[in-house]
Amino acid sequence: MLREYIISEAMHALNIPTTRSLAVVATGEPVFRETTLPGAILTRIAASHLRVGTVEWAASTGENENLRALVDYTLQRHYPLLTNMEQPYVALLEAVLERQAALIARWQHVGFVHGVMNTDNMALSGETIDYGPCAFMDAYHPATAFSSIDQHGRYAYANQPKIAHWNISRLASAMLPLLHTNEEEAVAVANSVLQTFPEIFRTHWLVGQRAKLGLFNEEPGDAELAESLLAVMQELGADFTNTFRDLSDEIMTNIELAANAEFRAWHTRWQARLGRQPQTTDEARALMRQHNPAFIPRNHKVEESLAAATFHGDLSELEKLLDVIAQPFAYDRQLPDFSTPPAPNAPAYETFCGT
Repeated sequence: MLREYIISEAMHALNIPTTRSLAVVATGEPVFRETTLPGAILTRIAASHLRVGTVEWAASTGENENLRALVDYTLQRHYPLLTNMEQPYVALLEAVLERQAALIARWQHVGFVHGVMNTDNMALSGETIDYGPCAFMDAYHPATAFSSIDQHGRYAYANQPKIAHWNISRLASAMLPLLHTNEEEAVAVANSVLQTFPEIFRTHWLVGQRAKLGLFNEEPGDAELAESLLAVMQELGADFTNTFRDLSDEIMTNIELAANAEFRAWHTRWQARLGRQPQTTDEARALMRQHNPAFIPRNHKVEESLAAATFHGDLSELEKLLDVIAQPFAYDRQLPDFSTPPAPNAPAYETFCGT
């Protein structure tokens, strides 16, 4: 429960749409897992708790009027401007798809890995929900996954857009009776919406990547520029957060990366790209500092705070961590204990669903 509190507060400070944790309250009762742990209850606040899985459940009853009532309520609660459209249910599907594409792109920009992206963990409001076995990536690798139950990387960092697309397809399937009275026509309508996801996600991803690289305008080679940096980072196991932080600071603390020929060639291309826009270097750096966090909830720091709270009743480490992640873009704070990644020989990090 404290993990949920930490990560949701971090996401809020990072300006990523999210549910939040109002409180964590100890129950005084033991929870029996591999060891005996103290039980607690989390109170989560959200725009609503309506999820893709909620609509799937309504559709599974076979009562189309119940399904319609739920979807009408969703429209009124989260998308009231769509209620008067000619095809409000199609518009709702499009709107949920757009919000989810934007949300997942924001996750990708900060190296966040959700961990369990099933349909019951996708909110129709477009907020991040259910912080179970989630974590932030240290060394960049697209296959990064943390959940102990995700043995095959279904919910790995690079797979999150695909899983979101699949979840939206489940929403479309559940909504078929509302999209058209003819089933074949309904499927055609659903597919026409679903096929837009990859391009919409790509657009949101590229907008964010340009900001992370200090780019205000658009050029055809921007996607390749961003992807080639990520390829070098993957090859060298460079820290995701600190690499972009260093670029924002115009310094490179990663000596291996700074000395790499591919990175130096990329850096030259990047500097040339920055020079082709009218904004100054200071303006580019300011843009980067708004989109590249200096601090994230480092996994080893999260574990330190959880262990202190769980086994010693000491919340001081948790409070220190919360203070840091509440200001993720505070470049003027020199806190190496909270920005240094784990040692290269540290064991692979693994998270568990604690519900």
